[in-house]
Amino acid sequence: MVSNVQDITLKMPKQIVDSLPADSDATKQDMQKAMGGWEQDLNTALNVDDEMVSAIVDIIERFEDRWERYDEYVVELRAWGQSPIYAMAWRDLHAAVLHQIHDHQDLSDRISRERHHRIFDDGIRPGKG
Repeated sequence: MVSNVQDITLKMPKQIVDSLPADSDATKQDMQKAMGGWEQDLNTALNVDDEMVSAIVDIIERFEDRWERYDEYVVELRAWGQSPIYAMAWRDLHAAVLHQIHDHQDLSDRISRERHHRIFDDGIRPGKG
């Protein structure tokens, strides 16, 4: 059974592009290229028959890991007295993509169900320490 979910079209948030220094054309191009690859990966996952939601959650978890890594870079760069603007832009881009995935049609509920299923499959139970 092929899913009836429409393809995801990712959009580069203007505020992220505007936050970059004027001489950041290479970074802007890298971000656009990354967005195109991510969009392709997401749409490929959407077309996986029975494993669609699981594949999307796998991608989401990778994005969350990257978001956390960039967020740590921001703190580290500030501690070293360097500008964290690029780390902040990539962090914010990952957050924007996550938001766009969750906003797509009925994926949010399906994603929540899959994540809860994974928690219980891992043997973690609410209320236990």
